[in-house]
Amino acid sequence: MPAWVGTSGWQYRDWRERFYPTDVPQRSWLEYYATRFPTVEVNNAFYRLPEKSTFADWRARTPDGFVVTVKASRYLTHVKRLAEPEEPVARLMDRAAALGDRLGPVLLQLPPTLRADASVLDACLAAFPPSTRVAVEPRHESWWSTEVREVLEKHGAALCWADRLGRPVTPRWRTTDWGYLRLHEGRANPRPRYGRQALQTWADRLTHTYTAREDVYVYLNNDPGGAAIVDAEAIARALARRGTPVVGV
Repeated sequence: MPAWVGTSGWQYRDWRERFYPTDVPQRSWLEYYATRFPTVEVNNAFYRLPEKSTFADWRARTPDGFVVTVKASRYLTHVKRLAEPEEPVARLMDRAAALGDRLGPVLLQLPPTLRADASVLDACLAAFPPSTRVAVEPRHESWWSTEVREVLEKHGAALCWADRLGRPVTPRWRTTDWGYLRLHEGRANPRPRYGRQALQTWADRLTHTYTAREDVYVYLNNDPGGAAIVDAEAIARALARRGTPVVGV
C-alpha cells in the first residue's frame, strides 16, 4: 500500500513560524513544501478554480513524482449540486491538465445539506475522463446506501473516508483499488491536533483494508497552528512502522 501523505494546502500564514524557514520567501513555499511531503491537496480550488497557467506553474515548481490533488470547485458541488456536470467538469479537467503527470485525484466534497441522489452522482462521475481518479466525500447520512456504493464501484471512484474530532464520519467502504482519507480535526492538545492513538488507529484501518500495491492518499486538513504538518508526519511514521511504503520525493 504505497501511502501518499500530505496536507490540505501549503499557504497558511501561521506556518511561517512553525514550518517554513525564515530565509524562504512565501513565493517559494511550494518548493520547500515539496521537499518535505510528496503530495498536496489544493483545498482553495474549491473557492476559486485556478487558471490553467497556475496549474502549469505548480507543475514547473515541483519535482518529478510530486502529486497534486485538486478539490473540485464549489460551482460543481455546491451551486450546481452535481447537476449538469459536463461543463464544470470539462473546465476543471482542461485547466488541471496543465499539471501533466503531477495531477492526482479530484476530490468532490458535497454540501452537508445535499441528500443522496445516486442517479445524479452517476451522471457526474460519468462526466470525468475514465483515467481520472475521483474521490467523493458526502456529508449527509442519506448517502450511506447500497445504491450509492454501487455507483462508486461502477466508476472506480473512492469513497473519501473522513474523520472529525477523532471519529469516523463516513462508512469505511472500499469501493475501488485505491483509497482516500481526510482528517479534519483532532481532539488532542493543542487543538486541533490528533492524538497518537487516533493516528495509529487510522494507520491500522488503512493497512488492513488496502494491499501493498494499492495507492492510498492521506491529507490532514487541521491547518491551524501547523497541526496538519505535525500530524501528517506522525501518521506517515505510523504507516511506515506497519511496513507500508510511504512515498517520498
